[in-house]
Amino acid sequence: MMEEVDLIVENGMVVTMNSSMEIIPEGSLAIRNGVIVDVGPSREIRRGYRPREVLDANHCAVVPGLVNAHTHAAMTIFRGLADDLPLMEWLEDYIFPAEAHLRAEWVRWGTMLACCEMLLSGTTTFCDMYLFEEEVARAAKEMGMRAMVGEVLYDFPSPNYGPIERGFRYTEELIERWKGDPLIRVAVEPHAPFTCSPELLKKARELANSHGVPLIIHVSETKDEVERIRASYGETPVRHLWRLGVLDGITVADHVVWVDEEEIRILGDAGVGVVHNPESNMKLASGVAPITEMLKAGIHVGLGTDGAASNNDLDMFREMDSAAKLHKAFSRDPRRMDASTVLRMATIGGAKALGMEDLIGSIERGKRADIILVDLLSPHFVPLHNVISHLVYSAKGTDVRSVIVDGRILVRDRRLLHVDLDEVFGEVEAISKEIRSIVRSGNGVRGR
Repeated sequence: MMEEVDLIVENGMVVTMNSSMEIIPEGSLAIRNGVIVDVGPSREIRRGYRPREVLDANHCAVVPGLVNAHTHAAMTIFRGLADDLPLMEWLEDYIFPAEAHLRAEWVRWGTMLACCEMLLSGTTTFCDMYLFEEEVARAAKEMGMRAMVGEVLYDFPSPNYGPIERGFRYTEELIERWKGDPLIRVAVEPHAPFTCSPELLKKARELANSHGVPLIIHVSETKDEVERIRASYGETPVRHLWRLGVLDGITVADHVVWVDEEEIRILGDAGVGVVHNPESNMKLASGVAPITEMLKAGIHVGLGTDGAASNNDLDMFREMDSAAKLHKAFSRDPRRMDASTVLRMATIGGAKALGMEDLIGSIERGKRADIILVDLLSPHFVPLHNVISHLVYSAKGTDVRSVIVDGRILVRDRRLLHVDLDEVFGEVEAISKEIRSIVRSGNGVRGR
């Protein structure tokens, strides 16, 4: 007797990203209540299940939704504001002053724009660190995306919560409000060791542990940051966090560019997930993270775009291509960061780094149905000798034909189904005029 299911995605090349990296050339998957109930050859799936709806994946690679494991979604409103600058100048002379004028409405529409960009280019889950994160959570939920969100915490007053005491209260309320939501998770997110006192960092760790949620933090992004921490505390950022006990719990470290062998061992022993952001690190000339060494140490490494103000797009296919080629060029070894490794980082690796591998990251029975269809009917995919290689080196976000999150079709035939894109564009354009006015007046942002 045939089982009823909500949706069958059929006749595609299913790239499962399971432990054996299985590829099913003519494959299908059955989805019920947002869960993948079966995956296998198309003929077998059609014999066993009766769907309410069918999504034809002919001439497509069927891939787990991409995981953008580190971004600042609402910073789309600052895209192109202060390009071609080193990190500290970019951050302290432009971004922090501009953010002093930030409002909840700006964050909402900036996040809506980011979600549109990510969905249309195949990202189904993102991990966010920014301000007014309640607005980020609401926007992601409205868009139907999966997200881990957290309010950035630092020593100086925030345009959202003001003094840090209120920041901790805001974070705890965020955790309570979204507890148990099927799409939204919350983390505790101190900004970085150079913007957070030891007392703040320890309190953030205690808060995260008390609620069983991750602590997410920028770590050792630049050489200058390392020298600042060494001058202030007599040790490097990773050792500083380790001695404070900040790594004693679920932890995700973003960037992690300037670390030595011992620090990699510390991160591995502590079970810290790491998120690699190659394009942002290249653009800001921050350096090249020793990702190969981290993978050898057993660290779960994900991939992230960082924010659109330092990238300047949120296309994870471009990020994969950059990650693979950067490490080959830097090491002068073409075997470094092979395509399979990079695709894992963008899918199951990102899920593991965020502690979400039980839900997402691969196409397997029992996992949530976060799926993308990549159209292979383009000249840059022909001939198709190796689909994984093509997904990393040839694919672009614009090749994504359809997107499913939690069993719900959000993008069909390259069109967003549940959002008015023109409205989003209009709102962000209006915000950008306000930002340009602030820049021209010199009101808190250094002119260029």
